[in-house]
Amino acid sequence: MTSRTAEITPQQLIVWRMVQRAQVHITRSLEGELLSRHDLAPAAYDVLLQLSETTGRRLRMNDLAERVLLSRSGLTRLIDRLQRDGLVEREACASDARGLFAVLTKAGDQRLSEATPTYLRAIRGQFLDLLDEEELRQCADMLTKLFPQVSL
Repeated sequence: MTSRTAEITPQQLIVWRMVQRAQVHITRSLEGELLSRHDLAPAAYDVLLQLSETTGRRLRMNDLAERVLLSRSGLTRLIDRLQRDGLVEREACASDARGLFAVLTKAGDQRLSEATPTYLRAIRGQFLDLLDEEELRQCADMLTKLFPQVSL
């Protein structure tokens, strides 16, 4: 063991690398499916999904950035593309002149509806169907332990 890994056992390092690889593998597969079939990146799908699940199909940009795990500038660029494609609109916030809402359009809702079966099939095939119910429960317990503050 080198000084760089002296505080991490070889087994710990293997587990960490496996987690990284699993996440990248699943995300690449999902991205390939969504882009090729629906011209929609996973982050764009997530934005549309988050908007569809809220009252009024709108969220303040800051709240949306937190939900989709993007920086404000990253979300702004993504919303620019989605707006150009007619999938979302920006709307001024009446109570805060500086605030903006991202609003799901009918076209965005339609694209989300078309992409959802592809999304679900991909996450099932790459992750969910590979684990039995007990393993899924254990996985959820472990992730909750790692990220107790995360609410979905």
